[in-house]
Amino acid sequence: FILDYARGGKLPGGPKKPNAPKAEGDEEKQKAEKEKYDADLKKFDADTARHKELEKTESEKVRAVLAEKMSAAALQKYDAVIFLNTTGDLPLPDKEAFLGWIRAGKAFIGAHSATDTFRGHQPLDPYVDMIGAEFKTHGAQADVECMNQDPSHPACKHLGPTWALKDEIYIMNGFQRGNVHGLLTLNKEPNSKAAGDYPIAWCKKYGKGNVFYTSLGHREDVWESEKYQKHLLGGIRWALGLEKGDATPQATR
Repeated sequence: FILDYARGGKLPGGPKKPNAPKAEGDEEKQKAEKEKYDADLKKFDADTARHKELEKTESEKVRAVLAEKMSAAALQKYDAVIFLNTTGDLPLPDKEAFLGWIRAGKAFIGAHSATDTFRGHQPLDPYVDMIGAEFKTHGAQADVECMNQDPSHPACKHLGPTWALKDEIYIMNGFQRGNVHGLLTLNKEPNSKAAGDYPIAWCKKYGKGNVFYTSLGHREDVWESEKYQKHLLGGIRWALGLEKGDATPQATR
């Protein structure tokens, strides 16, 4: 594949707030620790202000890159767009043109927090209709056994009947089985073990376009695993039409 990308978000390595001194020791020691804390706190405030300015500059850069690469005209150069751990309301130059680009026959791939993107709106954002659901909440990272709903699909054919792993598992809002082709799912909530329908990965048609989404991928060891890489690559190849796979909703088949 020939790749192009726009990268942004919060910068790593932000300043750490100093711990307040404990009321221990004699008066002179407490005074010295208080003076040191005040100096450290002043430096923290200055470092925080600089970090926020850097993040603002980075955000402006990303906005400029998206305006260049995801305009209605620029999108015509691409076959697919991947939202890789995106979150919040992205500064797309023309979101409706982007969604129309997918409906016209292009490919969309979303990983993990792609469902935490354009979420929380009432009514649901049109992006949620495209991707198939929005992130609602998650509990502690959990050991799960994902059930393989389509062992013949390019994203799942290497997995066997189940896939055991530990990851951050999303609980979804607005998900409808009748609108997607299920790929991976759980029949129990990962922490409470309450019975139910807890989708993990799916694919779907959006107009003439192909949409693939997997909620897995929070942990680095998951990303680095061969199974996850094959899972994601299979979804990409399916979305691009390079490998065949069913997209019919099982609930209505």
